[in-house]
Amino acid sequence: MVALPDPSASRAVLIGTASYRHLPPLPAVEANVVDLAAELCDGTVWGLPVQHCTVLTDPQYPAEMLDAVHQAGEEATDTLVVYYAGHGMRDADSADLYLALGDSRDNVGYTAVAYQHLRSALRASRARRKIVVLDCCFSGRAARTLAGADDVLAAQAAVDGAYVLTASPGDRLALAPDGERYTAFTGELLNVLRYGVQDGPELIDLETLYGVLDKRLRAKNRPLPQRSQENGVGLLPFARNKARAGRRAPAGPVLAADVRASMVATGLNVARMLRAEGNVRDALPVLRLALQEQGPEGQGGLVAVQLELSEMLAETDQVREAIEVLELAFQHVHKVYRPEAVLVCRRLADLLQESGNHIQACEVLKHALDLAESRTSH
Repeated sequence: MVALPDPSASRAVLIGTASYRHLPPLPAVEANVVDLAAELCDGTVWGLPVQHCTVLTDPQYPAEMLDAVHQAGEEATDTLVVYYAGHGMRDADSADLYLALGDSRDNVGYTAVAYQHLRSALRASRARRKIVVLDCCFSGRAARTLAGADDVLAAQAAVDGAYVLTASPGDRLALAPDGERYTAFTGELLNVLRYGVQDGPELIDLETLYGVLDKRLRAKNRPLPQRSQENGVGLLPFARNKARAGRRAPAGPVLAADVRASMVATGLNVARMLRAEGNVRDALPVLRLALQEQGPEGQGGLVAVQLELSEMLAETDQVREAIEVLELAFQHVHKVYRPEAVLVCRRLADLLQESGNHIQACEVLKHALDLAESRTSH
C-alpha cells in the first residue's frame, strides 16, 4: 500500500532569507517559511513532528544554513525535505547557482552559499529520498544539474533518490508579487497543501504536485516551475489531498494532539480565506477561538495563529491587543532559540516602536540577538 513518508523517520529544513543589505528585501519570504512549516506539521497534511522541522529565517553564515541540512540529513532515514526561499544568484565567473544570505552581493558568489555545497550535504544524507524545493531566481539551474543535462558537473552532482522542484527555469526570475502575502510559487504550493486538488488522488505525489503548480502558474502568466528526479521519486506521496478528506477516514490512530493540531490548522486556514476576501471582522473571532486549543505539549502551530492574529489586529488599529497577543507568544518561545522566537521578537518590537514604547522595543530586540548568538555558539 502506498503511504506518506514516515514522519518519525523524516526531517525538513525550511530556509528563508528576507532581509538584505545589498539586495532588495523579500518580505514575503518570512510568511513562506513559517506557514509552510505549519502545513507540513499539520496532521491533516503530513503530520511531521514540530521537532523534526527546522526553520531558519535570515541565516547570516553559510555554516548556519549547511549545518542544519547536514544534521537533518544525518537524522532522517526515510525522507529529507529542504526548502529555500530568497534571492538566487549567478556568480560573474560561472553559471552556477548561489543562494543569497543577508550580506550577499549580486554577482559575487563567495558572499552567498554555493548550491554545490547544499548538494554535497544532500548526498551525505542517510535519507532514502530527498526533496529539494527552491523558490528563487535561476533555481532551474539546480534542476538541470541534478537531471544530468549538458553540465560538465552533472555526473558528480547527481543525488540518488532526489527530486528537485524549482520556482523558475534556469534563465528566468522568480516572482514576488507586490502586495501578496507569499511569493508566486510558494503561494500556489501552500494553496495545494491547504485545500487539496479536486478530482486528485487521495495522496498527492510529487509529479501530481508539479503538474498542478505548472497549470496554475501558467494560467496566471507567472514563471513556470521546473523539476527533475532520480530513481522515480516523483511517485512519492507528499501530502494528503484535503479536497478528498471527507471521503475516507484518516489512516492510523487519531490522537488528541492530532485533533488539536487539526482544529488550529483549520481555524487558521478559514481565517486566511476570510482575510483574503477582505472580511477581517469575521476572521478575528475564528483566530481567537483557535488560540484556545493550546495543548500541554506546547505551542506547535499556535505561534502561526498568534502572528496572523497580531497582523490583523494591527491592520484594524487594535495595536494594544496585537501587542498583548505577541507578548503571550513571546512568553512561550523566548527561552529557547527557534526561528519563530526571533520572528515574534521582530514583530513585537515593531509594534512597541510604533506605539512609542522605545525602551521595551529595544529590550525585545536585544533578547532576539541574544537568542541568535546563543544558537551560533552551540
